[in-house]
Amino acid sequence: MRFTLLDRVVAIEPGKSITAIKTLSLSEEYLADHFPHFPVMPGVLMLESMTQAAAWAIRLGEDFAHSIVVLRTAKNVKYGDFVQPGQVLTVTAEVIDQDETRTKVKASGTVEGRTSLTARLVLERYNLADRMPYGDAVDARVRAEMRKLWAILHPAGRVNGALRHVVYGARPPVREVPTLPAAGEATLSR
Repeated sequence: MRFTLLDRVVAIEPGKSITAIKTLSLSEEYLADHFPHFPVMPGVLMLESMTQAAAWAIRLGEDFAHSIVVLRTAKNVKYGDFVQPGQVLTVTAEVIDQDETRTKVKASGTVEGRTSLTARLVLERYNLADRMPYGDAVDARVRAEMRKLWAILHPAGRVNGALRHVVYGARPPVREVPTLPAAGEATLSR
């Protein structure tokens, strides 16, 4: 994927739902052409951000079992408001049905509580090893890269290697911080 159109995952229930955000910056290279005097996020990239969010929910729900998760169809796509630099697009996706290779998703994007985009998506998932010789090596590389990207998008999502449900903004548990001895106090040495 050329553009990672999500900045952070704020909540996820693997295999079921996800909420993620994309903060649009004026430095996004595609804004130079779309449009020079009225920069807004292209509608197709808004749709891609929803697709990427849905793909993360699917990947996490099956623990990265498939290396490839792609958009198969987008139906009932409706656009509302523009997304301009400085605004935050909040994307939500909810899995509504799934079989062996396809997942149906209801997704939406909002800016400041106003709907910017809604759609019904069908995503297909597969492994390259099932479609081409030596695809298993590529599958392993793609999975490793997706895990690295996941750690950036949702660094608090794993504890001792296990996935956990996290909602940002909730207060973390308070931990005791060890204190240093005051000047002149004896310290134990090894």
